[in-house]
Amino acid sequence: MAAHRRPRQHPLGGPTTRAAAVLALAGAATTTGFDGTGQAAPGPTPAQVKARVDTLYREAETATQKYDGAKDAAEAGEHRLNSLRDEAARKEQSLDAARDALGSFAAAQYRSGDIAPTWQLALSGDPDRYLDDAALAERAGERQAATVSRVRQQLAEIERLRGAARVELTSLRSHQAELRRQKRTVTRKLAEARRLLAELTPSERGQVAGADGTGVPERASRSANDARQALERAGAVAAPDSRVAAAVAYAFAKLGSPYVWGATGPHAFDCSGLVQAAYRSAGVSLPRTSYAQIDAGRRVSRSELRPGDLVFFYSGVSHVGLYIGDGRMIHAPNPSAPVRVAPIDQMPFAGATRVV
Repeated sequence: MAAHRRPRQHPLGGPTTRAAAVLALAGAATTTGFDGTGQAAPGPTPAQVKARVDTLYREAETATQKYDGAKDAAEAGEHRLNSLRDEAARKEQSLDAARDALGSFAAAQYRSGDIAPTWQLALSGDPDRYLDDAALAERAGERQAATVSRVRQQLAEIERLRGAARVELTSLRSHQAELRRQKRTVTRKLAEARRLLAELTPSERGQVAGADGTGVPERASRSANDARQALERAGAVAAPDSRVAAAVAYAFAKLGSPYVWGATGPHAFDCSGLVQAAYRSAGVSLPRTSYAQIDAGRRVSRSELRPGDLVFFYSGVSHVGLYIGDGRMIHAPNPSAPVRVAPIDQMPFAGATRVV
């Protein structure tokens, strides 16, 4: 039988091993650099950061408008719920007074021996059992029968109010949940944008912030007494209405104010909050969100624009500004820029509304 021999092992210094080592070192040099240090992947360019930050700001602003809408609905729902509870409390007080009157009558009748012991139910604090006693109306007389009828109506009304309050409470909780969801979305988007911007140099951040080259005009007089003068400073045509003039003057007075999502002034604004505050100062009430404000007046075409019109942008109508003429608007752009004057062709135009 042939003897089994173990295959001969190549020595560590053999040519095959040396060739493999050379290839491995060459690959390591390609990966780490000739000096042996790791080469980090190149970071995004300022243009890429700008594109991403712009997207994040648009997404955050869409969520901001949804947050504003949910907040508005939650506040209105809370007001309705409190009104229902107050009305139910008033009805219950009236019911208690009527029950006390019936109880006093029943007690007097019982003491005089003119009423059956079952009348003691009037004093039991259980109006349902009390009112279910058919003998009550027969013995109480006409006045007491009318009181019993009112008590029955009050019980039904209180139950209706309680039912409406339960429905309103469910709706309120839904709006509050939506509020929390949109707040988380806005916070997350803005945090990511801040992180990206922090990785740039100051000059690069200035570019990404979207300076439009138009500059920011000097502030209008805060007294807002002469809106036409403010419009002339912007090179715009005269305002067509005193309320429009007052709204535009208010917006001019807020140039340089910071953008804060969910804010409606007087010191900080989001886009729809600025427009709402401007017209509120002129005695005109507008909805809270951009997607509601676009339906708050008469739609006008871009060629028909005049100072005071609301101009809207993006397919979801997520941004709004106040037109001041000469192709420009005042708006609250995003957290990287304060309230400023900008050309309306800076963003995709979605429509315009004339509210006055």
